[in-house]
Amino acid sequence: MALQRPNPLQWVRYTFGGRLDDRYRDWVLHDTTTRTWLWRFVLRVVVEALPWLIVAFLVLTLFTPLPLGLVLGALGVALVTSLYFTVTSADELTEARLVKHGFRAGTGKELRKRR
Repeated sequence: MALQRPNPLQWVRYTFGGRLDDRYRDWVLHDTTTRTWLWRFVLRVVVEALPWLIVAFLVLTLFTPLPLGLVLGALGVALVTSLYFTVTSADELTEARLVKHGFRAGTGKELRKRR
């Protein structure tokens, strides 16, 4: 049986912390325990950061005399810092996502360890 995947709008909602319907439960388990789970996590963090980075870019380029290179550098540092702090907690944040979708705590860590 193939996993039922959320559509792009549902995926964005899921990325920002929303809960998917129960029919996507198996996909959530796959998403958080597959071999590429950490890369998927990083992609979600980048997608979450994008609106903030775009707003910051617009504010800094439209309302300050800062050179474009400096603005892009600052936003790059902000993204890398955000990734650092979230990736170091990826295991716990992923477990919270699984618990939100009805799995018992520790399910993700256990399955990732087995794989």
